[in-house]
Amino acid sequence: MNKFNKYTVIGVMSGTSLDGLDIVKCHFSKKKSWCYEIEKGITIKYSKSWKENLKKTHLKDKKEINQISIDYGRFIGLEINKFIKNDKSKIDFISSHGHTIFHNPDQKFTLQIGDGQSISNTTKLKTISDFRSLDVKLNGQGAPLVPIGDKYLFNNYKYCLNLGGFANVSIKNNDKIIAYDICPANIILNYLAMKLNIEFDRNGEIGEKGSVNIRLFDKLNKLDFYGRQNPKSLSREWLEEKILIMPELLKLKTQDLLATFYEHIGLQIGKILKDETVYITGGGAYNTFLCNRIKKYSNSKIIIADPLNLEFKEAMIFGFLGVLKDRNETNCLKDVTGADRDSCSGVIHLPK
Repeated sequence: MNKFNKYTVIGVMSGTSLDGLDIVKCHFSKKKSWCYEIEKGITIKYSKSWKENLKKTHLKDKKEINQISIDYGRFIGLEINKFIKNDKSKIDFISSHGHTIFHNPDQKFTLQIGDGQSISNTTKLKTISDFRSLDVKLNGQGAPLVPIGDKYLFNNYKYCLNLGGFANVSIKNNDKIIAYDICPANIILNYLAMKLNIEFDRNGEIGEKGSVNIRLFDKLNKLDFYGRQNPKSLSREWLEEKILIMPELLKLKTQDLLATFYEHIGLQIGKILKDETVYITGGGAYNTFLCNRIKKYSNSKIIIADPLNLEFKEAMIFGFLGVLKDRNETNCLKDVTGADRDSCSGVIHLPK
């Protein structure tokens, strides 16, 4: 444990929407309560080969996946070396989420690639990784993990909404916090945009021109997931099994599909947000049309995060999870994930 209660950490995150690899240098300190500062951050856009590799890793066998995880760990380590340059002596450790390949908590299985030992060996810095496995072993969802950061670092907002690959929310009520995945967001919007040979629908301009297909809209809103009690989480597997098989995705115009999913996302998020302030981060916060759909279904006052938090809040919070792991303190909450108990998750790797 750092006796001065001050830490300088490199936080690393790769989301399901494959926007890129987020790396942040952040500072944490504790007096009466925790404070943080994001000094700088960068998003490394994936090369075409890495993007295709990450998209298809789940189709590989165990040996191939293990090798990809090692290679991806080295890639992360090399990018961190470029990011921090000659600054290593001032870094306490790296805290990396990795990239999720499988997430099936009902079958007690989750896998994030980006081998922590490979990152540590490449950077010559202590590295903490694998934050989800322990919670899943304890019968939890292994997600979401960001709420511990929302609880300690963003406690002046009732709602913290992240518009990433999946939309997820933390809701604070006095000293308690609940959190869960709400619905697919950028993961499906970007999937549809790719049909038009573009990476994403900038500001929702294409979807805004489309028409909502009421039949598909109703079908989406009747998915079993939305009737389940918390805790609950979403995954690529769920998207493939429940949504991508819908025949409408092959029959309808892409702009109409986008319009329908924007409306669906807006409704599902809006149902949760009541009249208080919501703090929004994640790439979807840039999407004006998406934010307008949310406003349509909610009376909450929406605050879009400042640029550093908007882009790098998740990576920063994974840095914070590493701090709590280093201090041997709880960083995974049973009330959020449904696990048998709170836990101190993560695996510590020292350079070899």
